[in-house]
Amino acid sequence: MTFVLGREGGISAGPVGHLGAYRALDGSEGAPLYVDVDGPHAGLVVGKRGYGKSYTLGVLAEGLARIRGVAPVVIDPMGVFDGLAAGVTDEAADPVPARVVSEPTVAPSTLDPRSWCDLLGLDPESGAGGLVWQAAQRASTLSEMCTSVRETDAPTRDSRAALNHLSLAKSWGVFDAGGLSAAALAGEELIVVDVSGLDSAPMNALVRGIGETLYRARVEEEIQRLPWLLVDEAHAFFDGVAQTALRRILTRGRAPGVSLVLATQRPSAVPDVCISQSDILVSHRLTSQTDLDALTKVQPTYMTTSLEERIPTTPGDVVVVDDATETVHTARVRKRQTPHGGDSPRASDLPVRIGVD
Repeated sequence: MTFVLGREGGISAGPVGHLGAYRALDGSEGAPLYVDVDGPHAGLVVGKRGYGKSYTLGVLAEGLARIRGVAPVVIDPMGVFDGLAAGVTDEAADPVPARVVSEPTVAPSTLDPRSWCDLLGLDPESGAGGLVWQAAQRASTLSEMCTSVRETDAPTRDSRAALNHLSLAKSWGVFDAGGLSAAALAGEELIVVDVSGLDSAPMNALVRGIGETLYRARVEEEIQRLPWLLVDEAHAFFDGVAQTALRRILTRGRAPGVSLVLATQRPSAVPDVCISQSDILVSHRLTSQTDLDALTKVQPTYMTTSLEERIPTTPGDVVVVDDATETVHTARVRKRQTPHGGDSPRASDLPVRIGVD
């Protein structure tokens, strides 16, 4: 017997991704467990460091990459998902078509005027903030925005401040009119967007731009594939300009067919909407009472025991709450078929040096 999370129909009802297998009370593996990838979903993967949160996100990404009709995009803040594009380690496994974008950029026009002010820490009511707002309305490139500011008759103090902030944004290297387009993001390959090494503001700008691009493209029917946006360390993107795009997909993404899967070590650090709007919740081990309380607060009424009581203790084990079918499952995530870059280095792994230089 097999079960497909996220829908009432079985495995023959549409495309699925293989998540793992049921876990018996004695720890042995049972029947396989799959995830529906035919329709749009909002998912949340949680777990403390070292228990498999990012690993599970990679397993989902592998499955999505093999499905025609979907366009998976992975936001990689830690630089651990490049293995998805390294080829499969299991000769019996199907290939995973994927590529890594190591220097991603987005068009400045993907941010609205308010977001530009928020990104640069400017009050829209201030002189400099007002100039940036107007420039974002009129221009589609950073150079054009700077020109727009220079051509105003605003006080020198205000225009200089606006130009300094725009120069800072330019120094991040994440804005380009020819940046990641909907067509590039929704091609035949899974896209890993490597944002590791970037500060919070440029990371947020990229995620905002990518989220807006995918959402608008589906609303305006510019792309046919259904986008899946997978975001690791999701808590880092709800204190900046990315949160607007992520919230929009969470609350409105179903109609245009845009899915979002968030992964975080700290469920208490993401808004309640991330938990309440998720129709599939995958939880690894959690030990922080604050994080457990965040999940318990929105625990569905059909759970006969508390979620806290069912939280697993072994790396790779999960409890899954499937709101689409109103069921709860205890499972073990399957082994990755591409290299996983999330393991921590160990001193004992290094060669032993005998003697003194």
